[in-house]
Amino acid sequence: MSNENFNALATFATVARERSFTKAAAKLGISQSALSQSVRNLEERLGIRLLARTTRSVAPTEAGERLLATISPKFEEIETALADLSAMREKPAGTIRITAGEHAAVSILQPALASFLPDYPDIKVELIVDYGLTDIVAQGYDAGVRLGEQLAKDMIAVRIGPEMRMAVVASPAYFAHRPIPRTPEDLIAHDCIGSRLPTYGGIFQWGLEKDGHEVKVRAEGQLVLNTLGLRLSCALEGLGIAYLPEDQALPHVATGRLIRVLEDWCPSFPGYHLYYPSRKHPSPAFALLLDRLRYRG
Repeated sequence: MSNENFNALATFATVARERSFTKAAAKLGISQSALSQSVRNLEERLGIRLLARTTRSVAPTEAGERLLATISPKFEEIETALADLSAMREKPAGTIRITAGEHAAVSILQPALASFLPDYPDIKVELIVDYGLTDIVAQGYDAGVRLGEQLAKDMIAVRIGPEMRMAVVASPAYFAHRPIPRTPEDLIAHDCIGSRLPTYGGIFQWGLEKDGHEVKVRAEGQLVLNTLGLRLSCALEGLGIAYLPEDQALPHVATGRLIRVLEDWCPSFPGYHLYYPSRKHPSPAFALLLDRLRYRG
């Protein structure tokens, strides 16, 4: 295969996975016009349309999907071979791409990276916060982080955090003129700070459980937010009752800035796991980070 054809196939695969010429161009470090011309030349040589283009989107055609399914494993094999060669270096090197939700990024990954990266200056980590259930293979990530109960099939999963609990909290100012909720049903009369996450589609329901009795509460109120930091900040400002990871809420409960309610309705559940494709051989850099993240509690 000529270098021209090889480069064109690699370019096509990137555009097809990213479904965007803009994102693919940024990832490859070339101009959009050069990217578009490369794909157009490949289509002309093959005599078939590989990408369906509109003003708003780019998606593989049926032929494009078939070609992508064929060449993607080959490119992964090449990446693995190059990663194996890097093991011969004295110092591990390379870029590791990880996708995770905001809480996992803040509570698990950031503290680990703070101690890991200074030890390995030739390793780079690209951490993308994403609230959806990202297809890490299609999006070109080395790994993702999810709760244990959300792990994808055909993946190797490694536990990287302890069990978790949620906390239902609000500020003293909020409760100054409102009764303390004693049961999940009492939340109906309160201003609850809701969450809209792509994983769940609509408003995220609060999962509460006691003595085997499970209740799903649809949080209703004046605010619907999509980040943990905003929910915590608004709860501290007295704008409503929030449903937060316990580790984010307890420091403020300890200082009296937040009041915790319905604690006996918040059981533990499986914590975070890092997962990656079972068919992909981890690079030396990834193996080192995986070992640093592994939960040993």
